[in-house]
Amino acid sequence: MTLRSRFTLISSLSFGIVSIITSAVIFFAYYDSTKIFYFEKLRNTALISAIYYLEKDELPKDRHAQIKKEYNHLIQNNRVAVYNQNNEVTFGHNLNDKNIKLSHLQAVRKNKGIQFMSDNQFYYGIFYPDNQGDFVVFVKSSNDSFQSQILRLAIIMLSVLLIGLLAIYFLSRYLSKVVYKPISNVVERINKVEYNNISTAIITSTNTNDEIEDLIKSYNKLLGRISENVLLQQNFINYVSHEFKTPLAAISGNLEVFAQKDRTPEEYREVAKESLENVYEIENILNNLLLMSGMTKLESSHKPMRVDELVWKIYEKLEPKAKEGHSSIKIQLKVTKPALLEFPGNETLLYLALYNIVENAIKYSFDKPVVITLSEKDNQLYIEVRDEGRGIPADDLVKISETFYRGKNVDTVKGSGIGLSLSKSIFDHHHIVMKIDSMVNVGTNVLLEFPAHS
Repeated sequence: MTLRSRFTLISSLSFGIVSIITSAVIFFAYYDSTKIFYFEKLRNTALISAIYYLEKDELPKDRHAQIKKEYNHLIQNNRVAVYNQNNEVTFGHNLNDKNIKLSHLQAVRKNKGIQFMSDNQFYYGIFYPDNQGDFVVFVKSSNDSFQSQILRLAIIMLSVLLIGLLAIYFLSRYLSKVVYKPISNVVERINKVEYNNISTAIITSTNTNDEIEDLIKSYNKLLGRISENVLLQQNFINYVSHEFKTPLAAISGNLEVFAQKDRTPEEYREVAKESLENVYEIENILNNLLLMSGMTKLESSHKPMRVDELVWKIYEKLEPKAKEGHSSIKIQLKVTKPALLEFPGNETLLYLALYNIVENAIKYSFDKPVVITLSEKDNQLYIEVRDEGRGIPADDLVKISETFYRGKNVDTVKGSGIGLSLSKSIFDHHHIVMKIDSMVNVGTNVLLEFPAHS
């Protein structure tokens, strides 16, 4: 069942239930009030009949005649029965009415009045004490008019109910079309989205700030994430084909040239060394890619570690490489609280992330020193890696942490475009904020802001 049909059904059922309950309340309220009205008329008729028959000897003739003239249409002998103390009809011609029983007469004398319905007739009896004795006056009236009114009311209410149900059905169909039109538009636009333009966002014609708007925004976010993954896959393929092509071409070229004639042992060793370097480069790229692909699946495996010891390990590993490039690494420790240097994390991953940062600084610093500063502020640990190299252009700086992206001014410096992206993923995993500030021909400054100590 579609949402439109469900909305129409629920609306119609809700209206129908409410209408039936309302109609029933109105019907029974009218039924009771009309019945009370008829009994009240009979009560007045019974009282006038009692005065007419029992007060005749006490009223002047002209007054009695006036009463008879005015109320003759109410006082009909065949509808009136005046019972004496012996339960005999002394006035009126409503004789031997089987619906008026001895129990009714006794109830009137006890309760001073009684009313009931029987055989399509209304009955009302009153107790009337007189100087001639105590009497019970019973009057009756056909309930044909009452039944006719109730029947007309029932027909009118059923007609209104049926018309109302039909009206609410068609109105619900129309409203459901209006309400779900935005959803239909969204579905139509989604169906038009193709693989090659998956990043195209759905644009709303009006800013309604409702659930439809939230749905569209959520869908656009989902499309954005899917588009990023698709782009990542495309870049991955492009990167692999590009990066693997160079070392593989070098290996195959060397081997082809090498196989053309006999070589000296020194030439064998030189070719083997170059081939191994290219193989190690491919292996390094693959390891980084595998590690990066598993970052999102990494479970928490944090253990307490010393950040300063991690920095010294990186120093020991990269200092020889820095010297090869006529550079150096300087470490400045400006932390007065030793507890800030203790951090719960994955030491291997943090080592790799910080190693990439420092290695990049060495690559692009050339003969200038790289300074690593550990400092504290507001009970937080900060690590700053600063170099005085060529820097990063402003348009590259906003994209520098994207996977496979490399700046335009890297020239012949080898790199895969994975290191900085991988480092950022590792830092994000540890809730460490990485900020990069750079200026061309001045240098680059990478600031790591660790979570506040509790």
